[in-house]
Amino acid sequence: MEYKIRMTDLPKDQRPRERLIQHGAESLSEAELLAIILRTGDGKRSALDLAFHLLDRCHGFRGLDAISIAELCEIRGLGPAKAAQIKAALEIGRKLAEEKRPERKHIQTSQNVFDHLHERLRNQPREIFIMLLLTMQNKLIKEHKLFEGTLNQSLVTPREVLKEAINGKAASVIFAHNHPSGEPAPSADDRQITKQLVEACKSAGICVLDHVIIGDGKFFSFADEGLL
Repeated sequence: MEYKIRMTDLPKDQRPRERLIQHGAESLSEAELLAIILRTGDGKRSALDLAFHLLDRCHGFRGLDAISIAELCEIRGLGPAKAAQIKAALEIGRKLAEEKRPERKHIQTSQNVFDHLHERLRNQPREIFIMLLLTMQNKLIKEHKLFEGTLNQSLVTPREVLKEAINGKAASVIFAHNHPSGEPAPSADDRQITKQLVEACKSAGICVLDHVIIGDGKFFSFADEGLL
């Protein structure tokens, strides 16, 4: 009898599904990704063995995409259900590739920052400190919440700011946080943290365009007030 290793025989940290959960889909091979779609093998082969066989026989995902459901069902270990799962996964991938990425929002003024964040932050009971990552054209790449709580220097660390900005390939950043009191006037801590972050970003070649404090229906901009 030929020995076969079942998926359940593998240590949990080596099983495709568990590896995807722990390390992300990008860490898996094509066969491992396909094995997750298949879920089970055919009694003699594990889902992973079956995935290797399919990719080899069809010459990769393009070959799988090219053959019909009926042709897939002729392959040992596949039936209508598994064939449909494969076709559905391939179609999702095609639709994702064809889907247009939404236009990135332009953040060009302190008013733009206020409009972008005001409704979310105006009634928050605690301070939320956010960093907006921007391209050279001031288009929003992403926003990152640095912390939620009471603002002090120990919570907003230059290391985390630089790590996020560099990983996000940001040309510039804007900081923003709310004042639950509704009054946006900067405190001494606001001024000190802004100075600290501007100096840290400057050392890494990242421009800080502004720090906007959002109150109830109004805001304060360090850039507008010439405080950067």
